Amino acid sequence: MLRDILYLVLGLIAGGVAGFFIARAAMKKYLKKNPPINEQMIKAMMSGMGRTPSQKQVNQMMKQMNKFM
Repeated sequence: MLRDILYLVLGLIAGGVAGFFIARAAMKKYLKKNPPINEQMIKAMMSGMGRTPSQKQVNQMMKQMNKFM
């Protein structure tokens, strides 16, 4: 009886850990394929702030965004 409960708890913990890592990998793959922000969005954002961005600035911001993914 006690052994069965222990197996159940261990199974739930192992399933939770495995599910976390599988979901994390799937989310990373999705974000890499469909990035939430692109160069046009960065240009529009900077233009909205009253700046005319150079391509170098856009590339720097894209690099920073990709660094966190």
